[in-house]
Amino acid sequence: MKKILSFLIAIFLLVASSEAQFSRYLVKLKNKGGTSFTLANPSQYLSARAIDRRIRYAIAIDSTDLPVTPAYITQIDNVANVTILNASKWLNSVSILTTDANAITTISSLPFVETVVGIAARTVTTDNNNSRKKFAGENIITPLLPAARVTTDFYSYGTNAYNEIHLHNGEFLHNIGLRGQGMQIAMLDGGFFNYTTLKAFDSVNINGQVLSTWDFVDRQASVVEDDSHGMMCFSTIAANIPGQFVGKAPKASFHLYRTEDVVTEYVIEEHNWACAAERADSAGSDIISSSLGYTTFDLPGADHPYADRNGNIAMITIAADLAAKKGILVFNSVGNIIDASTQFLSPPADGDSVVAVGSVNTSGVVAGSSSYGPSADGQIKPDVASVGVLAVVQSTSNTIGVSSGTSFACPNMAGLATCLWQGFPEYNNMKMVKAIQQAGSIVASPNDRIGYGIPNMKLAFGRLLTEYATSSATFNACKVTLSWQTKDVGAMKFEIERKAPGETIFTKVGEMNPQAGTVLAMHSYQFENTLTNGLTGIFSYRIRQIIDTATAAAFADAYIDTATVTVNAGCFPTGTGNPDPDKVNVMVFPNLTSNSTVMLVIETPYAITTMPIAVYDTKGRLVLQLKKSKIAGRTTIDLPVDKLSKGKYYIKVMSGQKMIGTTELIKL
Repeated sequence: MKKILSFLIAIFLLVASSEAQFSRYLVKLKNKGGTSFTLANPSQYLSARAIDRRIRYAIAIDSTDLPVTPAYITQIDNVANVTILNASKWLNSVSILTTDANAITTISSLPFVETVVGIAARTVTTDNNNSRKKFAGENIITPLLPAARVTTDFYSYGTNAYNEIHLHNGEFLHNIGLRGQGMQIAMLDGGFFNYTTLKAFDSVNINGQVLSTWDFVDRQASVVEDDSHGMMCFSTIAANIPGQFVGKAPKASFHLYRTEDVVTEYVIEEHNWACAAERADSAGSDIISSSLGYTTFDLPGADHPYADRNGNIAMITIAADLAAKKGILVFNSVGNIIDASTQFLSPPADGDSVVAVGSVNTSGVVAGSSSYGPSADGQIKPDVASVGVLAVVQSTSNTIGVSSGTSFACPNMAGLATCLWQGFPEYNNMKMVKAIQQAGSIVASPNDRIGYGIPNMKLAFGRLLTEYATSSATFNACKVTLSWQTKDVGAMKFEIERKAPGETIFTKVGEMNPQAGTVLAMHSYQFENTLTNGLTGIFSYRIRQIIDTATAAAFADAYIDTATVTVNAGCFPTGTGNPDPDKVNVMVFPNLTSNSTVMLVIETPYAITTMPIAVYDTKGRLVLQLKKSKIAGRTTIDLPVDKLSKGKYYIKVMSGQKMIGTTELIKL
């Protein structure tokens, strides 16, 4: 509330001293009295998805969630010569259109009205080619010749688009199935010109991935008639042209909101932004990507000087922080240096819960035009940086080109963050902010040009995985059973390491392949280690998850968890189990089961390319046969036994024509 009041006082003082004639005003309301909406019944004003977000992350529903009192809006609307524009429940205010001084007097006298202040001048231009056009520099596109790139990645990005995503190792997220599925991104901009007919958006249009649109400037559903800036930003996330241009989260769903009138610059656009952020929240959006910023206005005296860019003054910053408070992950471009007034970051990038994004090229060199931090109150800004120099974008002429500006760095980063968060919905938005910052290239020494640096999304994934995974160990009959839960895909693998009492380092004692799958998912595992060394004391086990095995250059791993177990009596070889790791061991777990599958564990010091597995009943009849292969070491195979009748069975494992081991199973 303190932030909101400080903003309104600043605006009141500014407009009171101005001689400009206004046509649009902000009506600040005293309260939300007399409303039929209640905190106990949020389904009246929040979607099920928005409510689920609040429940998942323990976010309280409060008075800012309640809509503006409908009766107040009706009374204002009934004043002669007044048109209601937009209502903000977070700021408890209404923007109106009127040129009637008597109407302003009447509204000011209403008992529930706190203040009425002018926020936009009488003259409104609709010429999108006006020299005052906000995005004139960033809307310049240089044509790009298609350059395909042979790749083993899930997507064929094209050379230029690949260089963008590879700067962050972002293709790793796509390769493990994280492409934005099930996530919702709200884009707030100046227009999304012809996105319904341009080729970069063929997939999102065919698949119905644009969930809603709204123009807060002209108050209509269509957003295709206006500026192309938002369309270009949209393409950096949503494009899907194989071999030429693939975006950062092409499977996400989108809400497209126009909040910016590009040919003028008035405070009303900040109010539009707040209203759009509220709609994004109510609809259930996960991410906001906004490439907008406000420092200087067409209204004298309304500018945001650097001293005011402290996260507490600008209306748009207050709204952005409120969006983050509601659980949304908010990204905004840090701003472009146009003149001295824009050398430092532009609101809402000064918000303490907003991820401000600076611009670099595909080699990681900072753009000279990327605005500086810190914020006026000393926050590290920008937070991170992404590609905004010669970024690949869709053009209005239905070709693919490149353009420059922090406007494109922002959606590049937002799209990658969408995929990362898709993998870990258990964590809230601020946890994701921290993970992205800590994966920055200069996290140990952040600066005022790229903040914590260029995030490595593979590193961010590994750190989140380490926090997510859990493990435990039990000891019985000279066997340690290590159990763990993690997230993986079939291309990953596990190595189990042990540190025995008296040892100072961990040594590998086995490995396992994950369950099959191409999309990241949670799985549980067990590994048995037979002790034969006679030692007593604390045995420590740790699980090394190899998250990228593609090549030496791409190799990445994470130690996801460590578990300990205490052994009070020494264990020695008894002729059973596998005391010698150079010998073959075959066992089934559990060997007494009513489950539909069991784990068949096969350990050999060598790889087997042809490994038939046969299951026989007590009459010697073959009831199940599989053909498998394995690498050297320990391999775990899911053995389907759901169709087997109750009884005893014998499992035989072969290496080609040679039997290497047998074990028994009892089906209950």
